[in-house]
Amino acid sequence: MTETPDYSNWIGRTERAKDDITVQSVIAMSATLDRDDPRPRPGDPLPPLWHWMYFTPKARRSVLGPDGHPDQGDFLPPVNLPRRMFAGASYRFHTPLIIGATVSRKSEILDVTTKLGRSGQLIFVKVRYVFSMDDKVALEEIQNIVFRPAAGPSDSPTPAPEPVTVPPGAWQDQVLADPVTLFRYSALTFNGHRIHYDRSYATDIEGYPDLVVHGPLIATMLMDLYRKNTNDRPIATFQFRAKNPLFANSPFPITGGVDDNDGFWLKALTPDGGTAMDATGTFS
Repeated sequence: MTETPDYSNWIGRTERAKDDITVQSVIAMSATLDRDDPRPRPGDPLPPLWHWMYFTPKARRSVLGPDGHPDQGDFLPPVNLPRRMFAGASYRFHTPLIIGATVSRKSEILDVTTKLGRSGQLIFVKVRYVFSMDDKVALEEIQNIVFRPAAGPSDSPTPAPEPVTVPPGAWQDQVLADPVTLFRYSALTFNGHRIHYDRSYATDIEGYPDLVVHGPLIATMLMDLYRKNTNDRPIATFQFRAKNPLFANSPFPITGGVDDNDGFWLKALTPDGGTAMDATGTFS
C-alpha cells in the first residue's frame, strides 16, 4: 500500500501579492461572455467573479509541469497526482473591487486532507484569499482544490446524475462552451492547464471525453445569468460546488431564481439534465 504523504506542514503557509484591475481585461471578459457592455471606465465596479483574471501565477515555462500548471511545492503542496480540479468556493463581498485600482491579496493554506475515493487517493487543499483596497478588505474567498489519480482502464464509469426538475418561472439559458471560449478564458486567466485547450492531452492522457470546461468559467456563467435577471443587484455572499464535469461542444442548460430566504440559487446542468454545479447566494 502506498504511504500517505504528510502535508500538514503546508497548513498556515501564506503568500502576498498586488495587482492592478485593468480596463482591457474587463473588455475582453465581456467579449468572452458575449455581453454587449458599455466600455468600462476607471472607478466602475468589477463584476463578481471577474477577479480571477488577476493575481494569476506567472510561472516561467521551464517550471511548468506536464499538465501545464506550475509545479507544486512553492505555495501549494507538492501533490503527486495528475488530475487537479477546482471543486468549489465561497465568497463574502464587502465592497466591489474597482476597475483601475491596485488591489492587495493575502493567500493562506487553511487545510490539507487526504481521503480515499472511488478512483483512489484524493488530496483536498483549502485556500483562503483576502483581497484589500486601501488597507480595507473588499472580498474574501475560500477555494477548495482536489487532486485525483489519472483515470485507468479498470475504473468503473461514473453513474449518471439524477435528473433535476427545474421549477416553473426559473431563469434559464442554454450555453455552448466551445473550444474558442475555453481558449479565451484560459488566456484571460493565464491558466495553462491543458485539459481546457489541448484535446489530445485531455482525452489521451487524463482520460476525459473532450476538453473540460473550467469550474470558474461555469461559475462565472451562472453569475452572468444572475446579473442579467436581477439588473446587477449587489450580493453579500456566494458559494458554489462542482458536482459533475462539463465538456466542450456539448450545450448545457443553466438555471436559477430567487429563494424564500432573501437569497438566490443557481445551477448548471449536464446535457442529460443532472447537476453539474450548484450555487447559492444572498443579497447585500
